[in-house]
Amino acid sequence: MDTKAVIAALAALAQESRLSAFRLLVQAGPQGLAASKIAEALDVAPSSLSFHLKELANAGLIASRQDGRFIFYSANFDTMNEVLSYLTDNCCAGQSCAPTNNLKSCKP
Repeated sequence: MDTKAVIAALAALAQESRLSAFRLLVQAGPQGLAASKIAEALDVAPSSLSFHLKELANAGLIASRQDGRFIFYSANFDTMNEVLSYLTDNCCAGQSCAPTNNLKSCKP
């Protein structure tokens, strides 16, 4: 993943409603959720939600699919994993890392 794509993904997530929507879709798994269910869960107006989902989709973080008259959104786990991999690439200067208090820390 290139730096510009990572910056776009992080910028899309740097807003409370978008971050909440993305986390909700990650929790929902690959089947995703209908836009109406996302709006209901986040207590966001449909017009606002549409804008936020568009930003996440433009960053490649979510995908949409039509099912009848409903649009379902799901997290793009490949992109999410690429962003995480980019952020943790060469972690701890190539040394072994061990979890401590749910955070990674470097072991000498």
